[in-house]
Amino acid sequence: MRRITRIATVGVASAALALSATACGGKSSDSASDGEAKAAIAYDIGGRGDQSFNDAAYAGLEKAEKELGIKGTEAEPTEGEGDPDKVQRLTELARSGNNPVIGVGFAYAPAIAEVAPKFPKTTFGLIDDTSKTGKNIANLVFNEEQGSYLAGVAAAKVTKSNTVGFIGGVETPLIKKFEAGFVQGVKDTNKGVNVKVQYLTQPPDFGGFAKPDLGKAAAEGQLDAGADVIYAAAGLAGSGSIEAAAKAKKWAIGVDSDQYNQKGLAAYKEYILTSVTKDVSDSVYNLIKSVKDGKPQSGEVRYGLDKDGVGLATSNPAYTKLTDVTAAVEKAKADIIAGKIKVKTAP
Repeated sequence: MRRITRIATVGVASAALALSATACGGKSSDSASDGEAKAAIAYDIGGRGDQSFNDAAYAGLEKAEKELGIKGTEAEPTEGEGDPDKVQRLTELARSGNNPVIGVGFAYAPAIAEVAPKFPKTTFGLIDDTSKTGKNIANLVFNEEQGSYLAGVAAAKVTKSNTVGFIGGVETPLIKKFEAGFVQGVKDTNKGVNVKVQYLTQPPDFGGFAKPDLGKAAAEGQLDAGADVIYAAAGLAGSGSIEAAAKAKKWAIGVDSDQYNQKGLAAYKEYILTSVTKDVSDSVYNLIKSVKDGKPQSGEVRYGLDKDGVGLATSNPAYTKLTDVTAAVEKAKADIIAGKIKVKTAP
C-alpha cells in the first residue's frame, strides 16, 4: 500500500498550511501515528517527474518505505522561490516528525544551515553540497567528474563527425564538474574531437534546470553545428536535449538516472546511448536507514567510481554491442580508481 505523502507548495504560508494539514491527517487518510518512523525529501528545481535527479531521490525514499517500513513525505518546490520558502518547508517537515529531512540539491544549503541547529535531534541530508556542515547534517556528495569522464570516452569513441556537445543547465561549480570530466574524457581519448559547451542560464536564474524547451533549442543548435553526440547535465531541461538528439537520430547521453529506463523518455530511448549515473537513490536510502538504525550519518558521505556511486549505464543493448567503446570505458574506470587518471573538477 502506498504511504508516501506528496506535498505541492505555492509559497511560505501555504507550505506551512499544507504540511500542517498532512501532519494532522487533513490531507492524507494514512498519516503517520505517533512514534512511526518518518522521512521526508524536499525536491530541487523541476520536482518529481524530471526523469533525472529528483526522480532518483524519490526512488530512494520509495525503497526505504518498502524495505524499512518508514512513512515518506515529498515536498515540491515552487517556481521562483527563495531561501525563506525553503526554510519554511524544511522547518515544517522537521516539526512534523520526519527524520531525516533531505534537501535534494545544493540550493538547500543556506536553508539547512539555518534550520538544522534548531532541530538538533533531527538529521538533515544535503545532496550535492559540502559548504554547510553541522553535527546533524549529512553532506551526500558525488564524484560527478569521474562518471562524466567515462561519458567523454564513450562520446569520443562513437562520434563520426568529431564534434560532440555538452549542455549544462546552470553555470554553477557543480555543473562545471560535469563539463570538466566530460571534456577531459573526450580529449584524452581523441584530441581531434571538438567539444561544444553551452549553459542554459546563469545564476541567480536557475530555470536552466527546469525548462525542456531551453535544452531542446540548445541541442538543436549544437546538432546544426555538426555535433552527433550530446551530453546534457540539466535536470528536467535535459529531456529536451534528448528529444532533439533522438529526432535527429544522433546519440544522447543522459545524466543522474539511467535515462534509457525512464518511462517519460521511452519514445527516445533508442538514441540514449548511455547515462552518467549518480547513486542518489542509495544515498537517500542509506541515510534513512542510518537514522532508523540509530547510527545517523553525518559529515561528508562521498560516492565515487570506487564505490559505484557514479558510473555509466549499460541498459541500451546498442551500447553493450560496441565492444571497443565498452572496453575503453572499463579501462578508463580502472585507471581512475587506481589513481592513474586524475580527473579535473573544473574546466
